[in-house]
Amino acid sequence: MSPPETTWWRRGVIYQIYPRSFRDTNGDGVGDLPGICRSLPYLTWLGVDAVWISPIYPSPMADFGYDVADYCGIDPLFGTLADFDQLVAEAHRRRLKVILDFVPNHTSDRHSWFLASRSSRSSPKRDWYIWRDGKADGTPPNNWVSQFGGAAWTFDATTRQYYLHSFLSAQPDLNWRNAAVQAAMLEVMRFWLDRGVDGFRVDVLWLLIKDAALRDNPPNPAYRPNQPAINRFLPLYNSDQPEVHELVARMRSVLDGYPERVLIGEIYLPLDRLVTYYGKDLKGAQLPFNFALLHTA
Repeated sequence: MSPPETTWWRRGVIYQIYPRSFRDTNGDGVGDLPGICRSLPYLTWLGVDAVWISPIYPSPMADFGYDVADYCGIDPLFGTLADFDQLVAEAHRRRLKVILDFVPNHTSDRHSWFLASRSSRSSPKRDWYIWRDGKADGTPPNNWVSQFGGAAWTFDATTRQYYLHSFLSAQPDLNWRNAAVQAAMLEVMRFWLDRGVDGFRVDVLWLLIKDAALRDNPPNPAYRPNQPAINRFLPLYNSDQPEVHELVARMRSVLDGYPERVLIGEIYLPLDRLVTYYGKDLKGAQLPFNFALLHTA
């Protein structure tokens, strides 16, 4: 491993690319991977060191790609795996790094895992997601609120239980307390690392683990009626759980098996909590997002 002062991401400039609006090469009005590839000379001219590509996986696009239906593929809207491999090869030839958006908190409700999970309470994939009975009066299991507003639970008529979704109902949360889920998702990371990806920007990293007892969140005393619904309660039990750091360390250990890879965490937390995501002995995320910088004068 290179000494810290020469590690590329410590001083590198990372350029985010939102593929669908970047460069269209086939005239369908949507940007694509060949468009990114053709733009590499421009990006090199800009002086950037890495490109971070927002989700390009197969998806119904309920949340513009953050509802993943297959973690190991490319949505035809953007191209093919061969296009991706060519992009990585051309980027590396120009000494540019490629960072992928990794969305591990939730899948699409069209993902084969969730289709199996909701098919039956006895499905082997049932515990890959978070299912619970409602309360005695039929209301959701607890008072958790979706990041997009409304209850974070949707009732499924087939199996007569609720499933948890921190975002849209079309984005059911994975159960990261399940060892099989952990193993499957770490294997996804290896799939892309083996194709030459230089790191991951991990979506909503601080939300991966939920309170095992799914306790109600306490009311937020600072909440005002004109604020978003997500602010009604303090996210004590559905975010930033102590066990999440074990998962971050496991992700980091996967990346450490490859030379010069970087783990970037999307984390909306106060600074004193944010810094804990660097991990014990700095074995967590190398770059936790510090959104407080956006609000400095």
